[in-house]
Amino acid sequence: MQRRLHCKSRSTPCYDQISILRGFQLRRRPEITARTIDGRAIAEKVRSEVAAGVTNFVDSYDVQPGLTVVLVGDDAPSAVYVRGKEKASREAGFNGQVLHLPSSTPEVEVLATVHRLNADTSVHGILVQLPLPDHIDSDLITSAISPDKDVDGLHPMNLGKLLAGSPGFIPATPLGIQRILLEEGVELNGAQVVICGRGSLVGRPLSVLLSQRGPGANATVTLCHTGTRNLASITQQADVLVAAMGQAEMITACMIKPGAVIIDAGTSRVDDPTRKRGYRLSGDVAFKEVSQVASAITPVPGGVGPLTIAMLLQNCLKAAVRATDAV
Repeated sequence: MQRRLHCKSRSTPCYDQISILRGFQLRRRPEITARTIDGRAIAEKVRSEVAAGVTNFVDSYDVQPGLTVVLVGDDAPSAVYVRGKEKASREAGFNGQVLHLPSSTPEVEVLATVHRLNADTSVHGILVQLPLPDHIDSDLITSAISPDKDVDGLHPMNLGKLLAGSPGFIPATPLGIQRILLEEGVELNGAQVVICGRGSLVGRPLSVLLSQRGPGANATVTLCHTGTRNLASITQQADVLVAAMGQAEMITACMIKPGAVIIDAGTSRVDDPTRKRGYRLSGDVAFKEVSQVASAITPVPGGVGPLTIAMLLQNCLKAAVRATDAV
């Protein structure tokens, strides 16, 4: 994993050092203060759209769309995420339920649960919360979900459709990031986008999504990872930088092109004795210092996270419409 980069000189602002290396003579760092992107407000807009769609769906078909989340074990962050998904789905008009299985549940029983939900016509969307306990193969469980009910967009068939540019279910977090960029009016056509992190949940599918033809896409995308050499020299070229590494505050001001748009998709717990709970949530971006260089930035929390749940609901409504139309 790339280590956080720091400037060597304490007397020269970090962006000045980079500029001098490039041959530019700047006397001081540009006075840029980034606009904080309100992910919660954008998510609320999406959820309102979905709620209206659910109302129309129920009126048209007399069927309530159903979303079931399977939670295995007692992972605290997962439990928080699941509660948020359940609350949001019910507020949008879905028949949302959570199946909570003990952490000792055998893999074969989790598979049986998924197969049962696949066969249940009242369930239009299935989500198995990750991570799963170590004795359960996550890829096996994800592949067992019906592609038509895979509202997380992680089934190999849906990922293949994304690569081919065919209609399918797109993973919720990349879809949410694209919606943020669209809502903020960020011009992606021909833009240089750098994604730090090649994970299957965010980085890889997002790189495909943003490089396709169409609105909110058609960008030139560079995907960086743990083997990337001279990471800062690449991130400094980005018109849009997406951080999805899971490394707290790894992206610093030295690594940012002035005026770039920063999307922080990372979430880590950082020890903080000043907080009542003993920790705080941090993104992959050093928010305070990067805000002085970027033009816009998503906070953590309150940025990408709310959009992930909103786009999950959008996928579920899409699944319900498809299932009902196919009958």
